[in-house]
Amino acid sequence: MSSLFSQSTSNSTIQLAATAVVSAAVAAGAVLSYQHLQQGEKIYQLKQSIPSPHDHEPAPKVTKRGPLPEPDKDDEHGHHLAERALKGDIDDELILEQLARNRVFLGPEGLEKLRNSFVVVVGCGGVGSHAAAALARSGVSKLRLIDFDQVSLSSLNRHAVAILADVGSPKVECLSRRLLDIAPWVQFDLRMEKMDGKSAASLLGGWKGTGHMPDFVIDAIDNIDSKVDLLKYCWDHQLPVISSMGAGTKSDPTRIMVGDIGTSTDDGLSRATRRRLKLLGITSGIPVVFSTEQMGEGKAALLPLPEEQFQKGSVGELGVISDFRVRILPVLGTMPAVFGYTVANHVILKITGYPIDYIPGKGRDKMYDGILAFIQSSEEKIIRQAEGGSQENCLGLKVPVTTGDIAFLAEELYKGRSVVTGIPTKLVLIRWEKPTASTLIRIKSADVEQKSSDLKLSDLVCMTKEEATRHLKEIILGDKTHKDLYDEAVIEKVEARRQEAKAYERFR
Repeated sequence: MSSLFSQSTSNSTIQLAATAVVSAAVAAGAVLSYQHLQQGEKIYQLKQSIPSPHDHEPAPKVTKRGPLPEPDKDDEHGHHLAERALKGDIDDELILEQLARNRVFLGPEGLEKLRNSFVVVVGCGGVGSHAAAALARSGVSKLRLIDFDQVSLSSLNRHAVAILADVGSPKVECLSRRLLDIAPWVQFDLRMEKMDGKSAASLLGGWKGTGHMPDFVIDAIDNIDSKVDLLKYCWDHQLPVISSMGAGTKSDPTRIMVGDIGTSTDDGLSRATRRRLKLLGITSGIPVVFSTEQMGEGKAALLPLPEEQFQKGSVGELGVISDFRVRILPVLGTMPAVFGYTVANHVILKITGYPIDYIPGKGRDKMYDGILAFIQSSEEKIIRQAEGGSQENCLGLKVPVTTGDIAFLAEELYKGRSVVTGIPTKLVLIRWEKPTASTLIRIKSADVEQKSSDLKLSDLVCMTKEEATRHLKEIILGDKTHKDLYDEAVIEKVEARRQEAKAYERFR
């Protein structure tokens, strides 16, 4: 073995090759070292150029609403660095170096799209703060943060950047101030307001001074009314939006997924949101982040606030709005972060055009059309019988039911099953009660006449087509009663569902 080595090293060709390899390695090392030193020098010069906080007046506060912590040395440095970055004083090469991993992944064009984008984050708590932080770190240059709340002690278990000194300060101010220390080039538009139908146009409008409309809106709200108002506005105005559903009581990060709102069947917040949106005619087309995790024995659940605790008068410290009844929502601190990063991940991929696949929707449109046709046919038969068999009274008859109503009743209220047998196939909707008077409504104007039935959501129940055909023939058009066809358990279940439908009719 030693003789073989001696022969190899004596060979002039091998010696030359080895010398070339070593020389190349030394040259490459020298180049890389020089580049590293150059970059280090730039960073050093940048840090040295940041003025001392003692040489300047305190940085102006973005908002005066709520007590703010006094700026410390790092805050002052971050503020001055941000000012310089927004003026273009910071070498773009350093910014690109900070975003280098994203640039390699998304490509230069993808990163440029991200850097030119404008994203609105509505709700800056656990989910929203992590989403905003991820977007700022990834290169998004314009962020509008919307939240009327302040940082509380209980926020610290799940907020992305808040520290003890931030307690009592507005969430939007806390978030922007901390993120400027990470990505000083980001421009923030802070709105300490509550999202609702009246404020949506202002809060979701174009970027100040440019009219640049949001490239994406993130819904990280945990209030149903505000959530529905936001999603409805985005739907009506074709603003790209993604909605985060409930992270509370969830513990399994492997069950979190992105899909169309029509597929998010196992999440409480998603279910409530879906119901309201369907009544507004929105059955699909909104991406959501949700969990398929099921509740189970020993798992956390939503707890009511004990009345004796409310009577102590200290409940106001748990919330932001005075006289607002607080419910205790168990939240594992890690889960909002997973939801937030999943939301941000989706937004980044969408803005940059990176390939992304959704969970397939349920493809229920054909079923909804069939149910609507059955309702139309049965209402015509009911009116024809009431009007003495005249076909003329049914010509042009309209039924006040939309596909959204059908989706809500069939899938949300009756869980996609017959109320009679629980069968999940060939489902339709049919009147439950036999009308005591004509259901025909006529509206005349000159030579124009509109005919419709007086159908309401609470009138309809879900059955299989065969069950509904029998129900129509024997009860609605016949002389039998509900007790002749159904047992007491079915009748009680129907009445409970009809009462629930009545409660939702006001949202139509």
